[in-house]
Amino acid sequence: MRRRTVTAGNLEEILQVTAPAAAPEPAAAPPAAPAPAGREDHGLRTEFEFELPRGYVDEAGTVHRHGSMRLATARDELRPQIDLRVKENPAYLSVVLLSQVITRLGTIADVHAGIVERMYATDVAFLQDFYRRVNSEGHTRAAVTCPHCEGGFEVDLSGGRLGES
Repeated sequence: MRRRTVTAGNLEEILQVTAPAAAPEPAAAPPAAPAPAGREDHGLRTEFEFELPRGYVDEAGTVHRHGSMRLATARDELRPQIDLRVKENPAYLSVVLLSQVITRLGTIADVHAGIVERMYATDVAFLQDFYRRVNSEGHTRAAVTCPHCEGGFEVDLSGGRLGES
C-alpha cells in the first residue's frame, strides 16, 4: 500500500472524495407516522454547557468563562490525525480536537486552535475531562467524596463554581 502525504490545504478535497455517496431522495416521501400515545420523544442531547475554572482572557482583557461543547463525531476524532501540527507534536491533538467541538466560549462563536492554545492549562485540563465525560459516559456528572465527612455525592461539572449560585 502506498502512503500518501496530506496537508491541511487539501484536507477538505480528500474528505469530499472519500465521503460515501448520498442516496438519491425519493420524489415524494410519505409523512412520518405520529408517535404512539403514551410514548415520549427523548431527543439526544448533543450540546453541553460548561463553565471554565479560570476563563479565557481575550486580547481586550475580557474573561470568557461560559461556553458550550457539542458531541464529537468520528470525523472530529479522525481529522486531527492528518493535521500537520499534530504529526509534528502529538500533544497538539487535544488542542485541535477541542477547537473542533467547542461551539461557543463567552461571546466568541469561532473557537479555533489559537484560542485553545492561549487558554490556561487548568482550563484545558477541565475541557479534556469534560470532553471525555460527555463523549464516553454521556453526562457531565462526577462522583466525589467529601474530605471531611467522607460522604459520597455527585456534582454536575457543567454548573457554576462551588459556593456560587
